[in-house]
Amino acid sequence: MIEENEILDKLKLVEVRTGKDRTIKSYVLRNNLLSEEGREIVLSTFPEFGVFFDKEKKLSSQYLFNNDLPLILEIGFGMGASTQIVAEQNPDTNYLGLEVYLEGVVRLLRDSKRRELKNLKIMRFNAVDVLQTMVEDNSIDGFHIFFPDPWPKKKHHKRRLIQPEFVSLLERKLKKGGYIYLATDWQEYADWMLEVLSQEPLLHNRYESVAPPQAWRPMTKFERKGLDKDYKINEIIFEKN
Repeated sequence: MIEENEILDKLKLVEVRTGKDRTIKSYVLRNNLLSEEGREIVLSTFPEFGVFFDKEKKLSSQYLFNNDLPLILEIGFGMGASTQIVAEQNPDTNYLGLEVYLEGVVRLLRDSKRRELKNLKIMRFNAVDVLQTMVEDNSIDGFHIFFPDPWPKKKHHKRRLIQPEFVSLLERKLKKGGYIYLATDWQEYADWMLEVLSQEPLLHNRYESVAPPQAWRPMTKFERKGLDKDYKINEIIFEKN
């Protein structure tokens, strides 16, 4: 039985790398405090749906779900609106959602319980640390990255998640035939994504450029706001050779 203090302590975001090994982050944390309601949600749902960071463990469908179904990792699920719908509509696939923002983690824990999802787990930790320490090479069936922060100012481009080193890391973790799915409503970032992914020799674009709209991905409130402003939604899918 997991102790309450252990859950609350381990849910706090802790950096694995410090000092000279520390890398530029694609996010900025603004809140690391749980409300009383959030605390109750975490304590009642994390034992069933949550996953602790543990560099001695290796993430797999067997470890997470005790089965051998395909495993998809979603990086940066936000409030988890799309995550829970995709998981519910695809019970023959397992999903692990990675997010650093506490409010989104709490929201998805709550909604996963309400929907009684059996194929979704949630982890609060930096994706790079998880991939480097807890994920074996050639083990993941797909990555979903919906609307990562575009960091539009040129001086902030170094903070963008999609960088050559990160894409190379994703490629190493993918099984042969596995895919990386990206969505953005920021045109310049879409062009950036296409250029970066096209440089990875073991990946190929499933389409000539951006993908046609993918019906399986539900539209979020965030996405609707972008469409209201006439932003174009760019969907990009690369596969491992």
